[in-house]
Amino acid sequence: MITMGQEDMPAADVEQTLDQRSKPRRKTRAVRAGNLIIGGGFPISVQTMWKEPLAKESLARVREEIESLSLRGCDIIRFAVPDIESADLLGVLSRISPLPIVADIHFDHRIALRCLDYPIAKIRINPGTIGEEGNVREVVAKARDSGASLRIGINAGSLPKSLENVKDQAKAMFEASEIEMNVLERLGFHDVVFSLKSSDTESTIRANILFAQAYDYPLHIGITEAGPLVPGIVRSTIGVSALLNRGIGETIRISLSTDPLQEVITGVEILKALNQRGTGLAIISCPTCGRSTFDVKGFLDEVLNGIHYQGPGITVAIMGCMVNGPGEARQADIGITGAGKMAVIFRKGEIVRRVSYEDSITAFQEELRAACKNE
Repeated sequence: MITMGQEDMPAADVEQTLDQRSKPRRKTRAVRAGNLIIGGGFPISVQTMWKEPLAKESLARVREEIESLSLRGCDIIRFAVPDIESADLLGVLSRISPLPIVADIHFDHRIALRCLDYPIAKIRINPGTIGEEGNVREVVAKARDSGASLRIGINAGSLPKSLENVKDQAKAMFEASEIEMNVLERLGFHDVVFSLKSSDTESTIRANILFAQAYDYPLHIGITEAGPLVPGIVRSTIGVSALLNRGIGETIRISLSTDPLQEVITGVEILKALNQRGTGLAIISCPTCGRSTFDVKGFLDEVLNGIHYQGPGITVAIMGCMVNGPGEARQADIGITGAGKMAVIFRKGEIVRRVSYEDSITAFQEELRAACKNE
């Protein structure tokens, strides 16, 4: 249904309406986390969190998996550190990790102090669980000496006791951030990233808007405890996009009850969809229907395995039939579709190869790698 006046809206007004959907990024101070800079106009970074306890015998495997996450667009990774033994293991890993490492500390500030004996890039502490102000002072003093930064993680579910009964969750998180900020500023420590998160999307959005309007510290944004894969992606996308479209957010983490790779992929895809990250492969694929002669889902799983590309953006189309192939996907840099008993590979709508389904994966990977090299 077309509302009154919409059908004859001038093109200039349409452009203005679209422009209003995304505001310029707010200006923030820059905070270094190892070789990554958060804020200060630098690209928005993508984070994830390791899902298993560390063990000495698994460090080599963890290092390899961090490398794989890096190739898929991850910029920094966080680890839970529940005890001193874990701190020492994370310290060893920090010396060989291809990505900056964040140590996530609760309850015992001495664990944070131990982490700072190693080249760990950032320490995440929660004001609701770290204890008295003196503990924060000790962590700040050692972080300053080691060159590490801090993330102050404000979670609606673990607020300081003085704010536990505040009904407005967003306001409570904002006030918690100010309490901690006052301590840090009295200490003259400004290498800090803040996060204000809840499992409630609206409260998270409002809390971050309040913070962004008042202060210039970088914000780590996301919806905490967002849920399993599909519901979690939906809730996270709504919350993160609402903030990024307001110019708010310098680093993001998508919290899902699944493996870290899915968190990274989701974060990267959100940034691509909002034109905040233009590198890598942009995958478009049809939902399939009764015309399909091509296993789109199976092909996606197979063909992208081992293709890790972070250069200038390349649009890749995986389609089920000739209707959605070179026709509707004619703008794709490279694509493939089913065509009867054959698969057709095309570039910008022009067919470049016809191959059997048995040879389609190998042939398409060859063409895709060639396209990546050309860029």
